Formats: sequence, structure tokens, C-alpha cells
Amino acid sequence: MERRFAARMQQALADAVVDPAVFQDVQPRLENFLEPFVARLRQTEQKAHARTYVTGLLSSLERKNVESIAYLHDQERLALQKFVGCSPWDHRPLAAELARQIGAELGEADGVIVFDPSAHDKKGTESVGVQRQWCGRLGKIENCQVGVYMAYVSRTEQALAAVRLYLPESWAKDRKRRKKAGVPQEVRFQTRHDLALALLDDHGTALPHGWVTGDDEMGRSTRFRRKLQERNERYLLAVPSNTLVRDLDAEPPAYASHGPRPQVPFVRVDRWAAAQPASAWTTIEVRPGEKGPLLVDALKRRVSAKTERRRAGPEEVLVVFREKQADGSWKHDYSLSNASVATPLPELARVFNAEHRVEHCLQRAKGEAGLSHYEVRTWRGWHHHQTLSLIATWFLTQETRRGKNVDSRDHGAADSQVHRRGVRPSPGLRPNGLYLPHQHASAEAQRTSAALCLEKTQTLATIAT
Repeated sequence: MERRFAARMQQALADAVVDPAVFQDVQPRLENFLEPFVARLRQTEQKAHARTYVTGLLSSLERKNVESIAYLHDQERLALQKFVGCSPWDHRPLAAELARQIGAELGEADGVIVFDPSAHDKKGTESVGVQRQWCGRLGKIENCQVGVYMAYVSRTEQALAAVRLYLPESWAKDRKRRKKAGVPQEVRFQTRHDLALALLDDHGTALPHGWVTGDDEMGRSTRFRRKLQERNERYLLAVPSNTLVRDLDAEPPAYASHGPRPQVPFVRVDRWAAAQPASAWTTIEVRPGEKGPLLVDALKRRVSAKTERRRAGPEEVLVVFREKQADGSWKHDYSLSNASVATPLPELARVFNAEHRVEHCLQRAKGEAGLSHYEVRTWRGWHHHQTLSLIATWFLTQETRRGKNVDSRDHGAADSQVHRRGVRPSPGLRPNGLYLPHQHASAEAQRTSAALCLEKTQTLATIAT
């Protein structure tokens, strides 16, 4: 296993260890947690269904779809199915409350907003937005739906804050399929970059931040980078290795005394980085690793990147990180930023690392809160499920944070003596199959998240008795 993946696994395992005292009074805590969200629903029945559905998403069910959740609570499937799939409640006020809470709980002035398109593989052709397109989880072109996720990363934690469905252009132009899937008339084709900008406009003020980042799918667009600049956003965005840049600090070719003065030629960033001398690189620490601090080499340079229209773009800063692999080769990561060239490399590394921390958010949401387990086909149903799943994931994040600092006396902060004193969770913990992070993970979830460590391998079912 590569060192960088081993380090992430170790971090995930450390985050998965939860003190048994965390389970005390979890059901009342969930009720209190859900109150600000259900308050944004108008009907009493809708509020009850929202509580039921989120509790089901947090349960030990292997497949967290409407049918399984309804049977878990001994309820009629059709009523819950209608609530998720077609009931005309607006998910946006709940999404706004989620972003507000994340900003209030985790907010830092120099926090990082991360945009990450993520796919959900689906069968058939009827579900809204589904078609053959890039599916990152499978690493190939596959039949799937794609959501553009907005995450927030601070020094203490990270969380998914909002999402929008990517509607491919073929779908956006197909009136028959749009009508069948309930796509609102005002919805038009938007690129994934446009969706990210819309999310930023909607929720950016609720999330204190000093940076915007994303993977090379987001960073390859010069238009997206320009739009961020116009919004006075400071970005550090990954770009592909074939991105063409002109080194603004390099000496241009000699002038031949006639004609226009020659300029430094454009070159691929991977070839430019390979040509840099050893003295150009600075070794920095990016995060704790399995065998001590994880060190990488880094450099930065003023450049002009070539745009999609084959023109020279504005001045940016090229940031390159390289990490030595077990076989002696180097793995390189390339990013462009509109930050000052004087920005310290450790700060740029912190922002770069934030983009990778979002992978853990998506793994948790898919493995523990049923983010991909939906069976709805409509526009409304997709956004209903996704919003409720992100809310459930936020609850798991809150419980994990609480588990790192437990106090059974006030359910707030405390020291580790609580666990050593033998505090036991109260009875009646799981009347509705509720569970906490990583417990009773399905085989599918186990592929994407670590197992929960409990004393003497207790399960929640035995704790609750």
C-alpha cells in the first residue's frame, strides 16, 4: 500500500474509535438535533416522516432505501415513499440550515470550501440525470448520476454542506424525459462548474472561508477560475498534467534584432516540473503519517496558463507537490492559484490537503448514511434523499466529535476518565434501529469505511439491552 493511502487509512481508523459512553442518550440527542431541520417543514406528517427517514439512514440496515426504512419502523411503505419521492416540500431551507450549522460549528476565517463531483452508479435510463458518464467510484465510464458536492474543511473537521444534481445536456433538452422526471421548468443545462458557482452563491456566506479548492475536473476550466476571481475568491485548484503554462520568471529566448520579441514558450506542467533542479524544491510536512510526518517536496512559480481558446491567461501561481513512491518514482500533483506568490508553501499544502479530506466525507455518507442507496427517479425525490442523507451524515460527524471528548454528566466535553470509570450507556438506546458511526456496517460500507471499535466488541443491540 502506498504511504499516502496508508496514512489516510490510519487517520480513518483513528476517527472510527468511539468511546462506549458516546452511546448514552443518543436517541434524545438525535431528536434535539433534528428539531431545527423539521421546523422548516410545514406539515406535522412531513416532520414525522423526516424523523423516521433520517433515523433509518442512521440505522444498521444493509440497504437504506424507503422500503427497508419503512419496514424497520413497522410503517406503510407508500406514505414514506410519497414523502421522499414526490411530496412538494422544499429541500432548500433544510440545506440552508445544514450549511449554517456547519459554518457555526466548524467555521474558521481561513476555512476551505471544496467542490467535488461524485457519481452514483444506477441502472436503466429513467432516473433523472442518469446516462453513461464518468463514474469516479468505479474509475470508468458507466451508467450513473452525478452530484456536485460542496464541502467545508477546517483544521478540526470536515463536512458535506450542500449538493446539486448535474443534469446532462441531453436530459436538459429532452422535454419528455424532463416532464416524466419532474425537472422544474426553470432548470436549464449547467456545467458542473456552473453548479459549483451556484452552490457558492447560495451557501458561501454561511461558511467562513479563505479558500476554494477542488480536483482537476474543477480546476481545468479557465472560465471557472476566472469566475472565482470575479467573486474575489482565493482558489487553489488541481489541474491536469497536460495543462500548458508559461513560466513568467524564466528568461525569454534571445532577441534576433528584428520582428517581435520572443516569449517564453508554453510547456506542459509535468514537463516543466521534471526540468526543475533539485535546488528548486522545498521539503515540507503536509500531515501526520503512519511512520511519522508525511513529507513532500513543493515548489511554486508565477505562470500564465493557456486558456481553452488557446490564449495566454492571467498571471497565476503554479504549485507542484511531489511525493516519493516505494519504487523510487515520484508522484506529482499540480495546482493553479490566484493567491500571492508570497503565500507560504505550508499554507498552500494545508489547502491542497483539504481537497483530499473530502474523500472521507463522501465515504462516510455513502457507507454509513445511505447517500447512494436511494431508489427514487424524480428530480424532487433525488434532492429530498440527498439532503436528508447529508443531514444524517452531519449528525454522525457531530457524534464522532463528541466521542473524542465525552462527559456523561452533561453530554458535552470531558476527559478520558469517563471511559475508565466504567460509564455505561443507558438502556433503550435503539428503539428504532439507530446506530452510531461505523456500527453494523454492511459489506458494501466496509469497503469504504473502517470498523467501529467497542469494548469487548459490543454491538449496539447488546448495549441497548
